[in-house]
Amino acid sequence: MSFMVAIMLTAIPLPDWAGNWRPAWVAIVLIYWCMAIPDRIGICVAWFLGLLLDVQQGTVLGQNALGMTVIAFLTITSYQRMRVYPLAQQAVLVCFYLLLYKLIMLWISGYLGISTRDWTYWMPAITSMVLWPWLFIILRDVRRKYNIF
Repeated sequence: MSFMVAIMLTAIPLPDWAGNWRPAWVAIVLIYWCMAIPDRIGICVAWFLGLLLDVQQGTVLGQNALGMTVIAFLTITSYQRMRVYPLAQQAVLVCFYLLLYKLIMLWISGYLGISTRDWTYWMPAITSMVLWPWLFIILRDVRRKYNIF
């Protein structure tokens, strides 16, 4: 259900000036679930979510899927360390993962000949980092309330 909400939040239209500031909702929800239950949410789920984002955003099929699988892989390989970090350190790590995700998207776009963007292209990583502590607390409470283990 949280992935559906994240996809809907990604689809909400924003004004032109705010479009580049939209948090990477699907990616940060994926990071949370890969960290919380890595045995159930993994690379296959990330690939499927990436394909859904590709269809939703009209990008090259597999572009977001590749980025999401990289994020899922990095989160699953470091989830035990990430769990013990304070929320501020987790937020910085989330920002790093999302910067890597945006770099993969930029690399694929550049390979396809799509023009480069301005500095606001990187802002979803920053806004997602700011929202991470609240998202973490909300999803943790949902996970505990519905006994998702």
